[in-house]
Amino acid sequence: MKNVIFISPNFPENYWHFCHELKENGMNVLGIGDCPYDDLRPELQESLQEYYKVDSLENYDEVYGAVGYFIWHYGRIDWLESNNEYWLEQDARLRTDFNIPSGFHNEDMPRIKYKSHMKEYYQRVGIPVARYHMVDNYEGCLNFIHEVGYPVVTKPDNGVGASHTFKISSDEELGNFFANKWDDTVYIMEEFINAEINSYDAIIDSHGNPIFEAGNVTPMSIMDIVNNADNALFYIVKDLADDTRHLGRETVKSFGVRSRFVHFEFFRLLSDHEGLGKKGDLMALEVNMRPSGGFTPDMINFARETDVYKIWADMIAYDSTQKQVGAHHFCAFAGLRDGKDFAMTPDAIIEKYTEQLKMVERMPDALADAMGNQMYLATFDTEEALNAFFADVTRLKEVDTSEESETTETIIDK
Repeated sequence: MKNVIFISPNFPENYWHFCHELKENGMNVLGIGDCPYDDLRPELQESLQEYYKVDSLENYDEVYGAVGYFIWHYGRIDWLESNNEYWLEQDARLRTDFNIPSGFHNEDMPRIKYKSHMKEYYQRVGIPVARYHMVDNYEGCLNFIHEVGYPVVTKPDNGVGASHTFKISSDEELGNFFANKWDDTVYIMEEFINAEINSYDAIIDSHGNPIFEAGNVTPMSIMDIVNNADNALFYIVKDLADDTRHLGRETVKSFGVRSRFVHFEFFRLLSDHEGLGKKGDLMALEVNMRPSGGFTPDMINFARETDVYKIWADMIAYDSTQKQVGAHHFCAFAGLRDGKDFAMTPDAIIEKYTEQLKMVERMPDALADAMGNQMYLATFDTEEALNAFFADVTRLKEVDTSEESETTETIIDK
């Protein structure tokens, strides 16, 4: 029986499914988290052989001690995973310190966590990348901008999501960036790409071969969603585009991916871009060596009539899967922002789309900045129906100006 440690099995909340499927496959599942055991959902409690609570997952010494405890009680650890971008480096450090063979180790971190290092591995397989400049000082950045033109995008070279990511369109905004940037953070500046985001989502076996593939499209960047407090809209594609599949597999090879659930992001150009490609071409954005965030694994399940939690656990246990994939659909995510005056009430949305809706949930506060506050997942068989759903749920009430006009006319008459 393999011993598997799962870090933070309670968050995101849907991750209990990973632990459940591991147990179903005969794994000895051991959890480490900072949530009290009694607060874990019953399904997660039943999936764990033992749970070690630490005061803070940020405290490496505590987590290190928890892993040591499990080794003392259960013997060698065969697998350690969080499937979470936030803990990726800590996972690698623990694997390195305890000589756990599976997964990435400390020496792997630069190429999979630092956006500047990723570019080299994309270029090795001929995938275009945006021109960039490591942020040094105002003059150095201005020289780069003179080369590529405004706007540019700045973001932490090692960052999670769209935290502290900015679109800069003028010298004044550049000055504001330098006045407000984090002093202890290394930033990368890139030319702006007019594009939508297309992803390659796959579960990879120990030989670097995909045992499952899907993808999603995000019309609006996470940066804009966060900075503009906008609604979050994206969808799982009904069928993965051939060019996305090809570049995804090439990226797996270049980065040396083995035995992982991955989420690779590409730009699909919305207009010709000199030196990078024509409208419709793909180019590199970034790699994420974990599943796409939030409820995306559930979305993939709905879009493929399958179970990626089971497929991932099969990869851990058997390095393959017999789990079947059913009919293909689009699966839409609409994360609506609190405070907007939407034309359709939640009840109206549920009534109109009762046959298509798969999940209706409030998003956890930790994910709300990037994914909205009120979430609706729905499946559709045509792109037209998908777009109609997005238009419906995001439409705002029309402002009634008739009363104001009547008041104005009365004043004028007087």
